[in-house]
Formats: sequence, C-alpha cells, structure tokens
Amino acid sequence: MSRLRNLRFLAAVLLIAGLTAAPAHAVSKDMLELQAQIQQLQAAVAHLQQSNDESMGALKLLVEQTADSVNKMSITVNGLALKSQNEQDAFTAKSDQLSGQIQSLNDSLDELKARLVKMQKALSDIQSQQQTTAAVLGNLPQAGATAAPASSDEAAPPPPPSSRPTTGSTTRAPENDVPFSTDVATPVGGAPAAAAPVPVADMYRAAYSDYIAAKYPLASSEFNDLIKAYPDDNLAGNSYFYLGEIDSRTQKPSAAIKAYDHLLERYPDNAKIPAAHLHKAEAMIAVHQTDAAVRELHALVQRFPNSPEAAQARTRLVSLHAR
Repeated sequence: MSRLRNLRFLAAVLLIAGLTAAPAHAVSKDMLELQAQIQQLQAAVAHLQQSNDESMGALKLLVEQTADSVNKMSITVNGLALKSQNEQDAFTAKSDQLSGQIQSLNDSLDELKARLVKMQKALSDIQSQQQTTAAVLGNLPQAGATAAPASSDEAAPPPPPSSRPTTGSTTRAPENDVPFSTDVATPVGGAPAAAAPVPVADMYRAAYSDYIAAKYPLASSEFNDLIKAYPDDNLAGNSYFYLGEIDSRTQKPSAAIKAYDHLLERYPDNAKIPAAHLHKAEAMIAVHQTDAAVRELHALVQRFPNSPEAAQARTRLVSLHAR
C-alpha cells in the first residue's frame, strides 16, 4: 500500500511540474510526451491496484478456509474429548457398580462365616450337653438298688443343707440329689453365676445386621464393643472396616481414614485390606488429600495387582491424572 501511494504522489508531482513548466497557451512536444508518461504511469498504478486487490482477495479466501478448517478440527476434537469422557464415566460407573457387588458378596461371605461359626458353637454345645446328660445318667442307681418304697414307715434323712441344690433352677433326679444340667443354674451357696461372654460370631452377626439395616449408631456401638471384647480376633479387623464404611456414609471422611488405618496397621492378613486401601483413598480425595490418595492407590496396585480393587484403583488413577 505504501508503494502504491508513492507512485500516485510521483504522478501528481510530474503532472504539476509539466503544467507549470509549459507556457499557458502553447502545446509543445514535451507536454504531449509528459501526458503520455502520466497516462502510462496511471495505467501502471491501476494495474498494481488490481494485482493488489486480487492478492488480498486470495489471501482473505485462504484465511477464511484456514479458519473453517480450524473450527472443524476444534469441533472434532471436542467431540472426541466428550466421547472419551462419556466412555470414562460409563466405565467408572460400571466399575463402581462391580465394586459394590463384590463388596456385597464379601459381606455375604462374612455373614456365612459368622453363621458357620455359630453353628459350630451350637453343635459343640449340643455335644457337651449330651456328654453331661450321659454322665448324669451314668451316676443314677440301678433298678435293683433303689431306696425303700415310699410307703415304708422309715423315711430317709434329709441331706445336709450345704449339699442341697437351690430349687427353681435345677431338677432333682429320682432317689438321689444329682441335678440335671440346665442352661441357667444357681451355684451352691447362693452366689450368683457370672454371665458367660457373648461369642464373637454372635456379636459380629448382630452388628453386621444393624449395619445392613442402616442402623449406623447402633452398629457402630456394637462393632466397638466387639473390638473391646475381642481385640485380637480377625473379626475385630472387619469391625474397623465397617466403622470406616459407616463414617464414609455419614460424611465423616477423616474418621473413616482413621478406622481404615487401624485395620491396615493391626490386621495385615485381613481379607478387607484391599477394600480398605481403596476406600481410604476415596476418603482422602473427599478431604482434598489427592497426592496421598494417589500414593494409597499405587500401594494397593503394588500389593494386590490381581484383585478387583486394584482394577478399580487403576481406573481411579487414570481419572485423577486426567483431571
């Protein structure tokens, strides 16, 4: 544009110079030549203007085509990103659903184990009662060695008071004072019997049933009672896991992290360890401890690479890195 402007200015200067140099009423040969040069210069300027317009038009068209291509590419990239995000969300939802199903199966397995322990305990109690009954029957006198008939005038002297069993809780066998075995008996001397401890399987089953029924305060209390009564039992580790689950479901991620830590530190052989790693990482994400959650997920993948929780951890790591 500056070159075109210079040419126009030069043509105007030449025209003015020719007009001022020539006589007012004379047309000379120089004047005619000057006019011809001016016309040529004007033609060159017009041609240059046309070429410039054509170049600008072509450049504008190229810019518009490039912009259209960029817009199409941007739309395509956005579509691919949206499709990828949708697929990732769907995969995450399916993974979470599978995790829930696996967790439900694990819980059912725990309940079956607790029932099996209870059945074994009941069978052991039945066998013990049978042995006690057999021993009592073995101590009974034979048929020919019974005492005198009830119609005899001589009555047997009563046993000493110290050897008499307390009535109301035992049943006397015929012809002697050997009591039958009962569930609740008052010991000799009138002292109250000490309450038998509740089996750990029964405590766990009751707490787990309340957890399934969403009775979280009651279930938490029962799980804590089990931990206090049987701190070294493997079901105490399960109790810590479900305490963490209750805290997570009641929006207490910090408390859930502590409960999972108790399980991870004190019960390294517990079957809930992989799930505890995974759920602890989710609780850390909830309190914005993303770096610590990533480390926890990596630890899960390294310790249990073939577990279902490890597959979920890999998916979660991908989503965290994508964010």
